[in-house]
Amino acid sequence: MKKILRISIFLLLLAGIAAAIVYRDQFDANALESWVKDAGSAGPIVFMLIYIIGTVFFLPGSVLTLAGGALFGPVFGTFYNLTAATIGSMISFIAARYLAHDWVEKKTGGRMKQLKQGVEGEGWKFVAFVRLVPLFPFNILNYALGLTKIKFSHYSIATYIFMLPGAIAYTYLGYVGREAVAGGDGLIQKIMLAFALLAIVGFLPSLIGRLRRGPMMDVENVKQKLDTGEDVLLLDVRSAEDYVGEQGHVKGSVLIPVEELEERLSEIESFLEKTVMTICRTDRRSAKAAQILAKYGFADVHVVKQGMTDWNTKGYPTVNK
Repeated sequence: MKKILRISIFLLLLAGIAAAIVYRDQFDANALESWVKDAGSAGPIVFMLIYIIGTVFFLPGSVLTLAGGALFGPVFGTFYNLTAATIGSMISFIAARYLAHDWVEKKTGGRMKQLKQGVEGEGWKFVAFVRLVPLFPFNILNYALGLTKIKFSHYSIATYIFMLPGAIAYTYLGYVGREAVAGGDGLIQKIMLAFALLAIVGFLPSLIGRLRRGPMMDVENVKQKLDTGEDVLLLDVRSAEDYVGEQGHVKGSVLIPVEELEERLSEIESFLEKTVMTICRTDRRSAKAAQILAKYGFADVHVVKQGMTDWNTKGYPTVNK
């Protein structure tokens, strides 16, 4: 009986998602506004139900959020958008956990492995991080987090709180768009505020990356960790020419030039929750690399202070080929 119920829920989700994809072009702000107005005083409830269903079945969230701001204003719109998005996220989470959690425990790899490692290492803090920094598409993330071991209560609270900045910004943008069409008063000031809110949301990934980055590490500590065989990664982010050039490189280090780092993160994803130390000639390129790693969810990142320059000054061994 339990197996039949799981299959039925799974087929229902597939049918809903397929319908959402097929009829996506017919779903727009005008249709949504018409449905809400036709509902009269029950309009907010109808809107939230549509948003919840849209979240579960992969309807475009941006259209819903902007529409919420246009229909209900910045305050009530934010509340309706955020509450409905969270409830939809919770339903997706429960569905994924009920349907596939046991299977995922046995077969995990790639981006799912990254999520599981992040949640197991940081719990609700990782949920907060991925809500503020869009590493994964919103609808997919809701289901994916249901396949991890995080508590449902931690997931729900972190989702509601840390989706708030984005909800405020995009709801207000929808409100300003409606005001622009209607020719409301103080339009220039409202547009400037909308851009300011979007700029703040856009700056969050960089800010969080800096906050997640650990303190700088001197070469003595780096050498000690390598000599004792700790499971750490020394990531050299210089060019290939510098890696084998005059300064050489540390034996056991991994070379990924900082310019290629974002495209090659999959090569070091096993260190998502382990210590990563970035090194270059001094620490300018390694600081940039550390910021990128923190931005993409690496939890324990350190810049090697004065890099290979200090390593060579101390007379520690290097490899030049």
